[in-house]
Amino acid sequence: MAAKVTDISTYTFNHTMIRIKDPKKSLEFYQTALGMKLVKKSDHSNGKFSLFFLGYDDPSGQGMPINSRQGLLELTHNWGTESDDSFTYHNGNTEPKGFGHICIAVDDLEAACERFESLGVTFKKRPHEGSMHNIAFLLDPDNYWVEVKQKK
Repeated sequence: MAAKVTDISTYTFNHTMIRIKDPKKSLEFYQTALGMKLVKKSDHSNGKFSLFFLGYDDPSGQGMPINSRQGLLELTHNWGTESDDSFTYHNGNTEPKGFGHICIAVDDLEAACERFESLGVTFKKRPHEGSMHNIAFLLDPDNYWVEVKQKK
């Protein structure tokens, strides 16, 4: 039997998944503060979880199928976690370290940070803090880090 052939030049980066405690808070952060759009939501009653796929404009303008999109963020909500005050997810930046952050590029870093400030978004690092003055870090509702940098 002949081996199947795959063309790696056709591979694309589709999405990254993070787990969230409260979809209402997370969707508010990613949609309102970061301007992402909900591309798809699916509920899975057998597993008691929901998936939310978020991204920016469909570059094709044609309503591209989710499996053909690039650069999506998948938020996974396990039902009931939002009701448990003691429940948290590991954000990857406390010990033991693992996952680091996602990154959003903006048109004007200073203006974006002023907007985040006006929305009450929590900063981990503002552009003027530390040695790297060209980036900021925000914290989402689950304390995942979101790097914000200016498009060059």
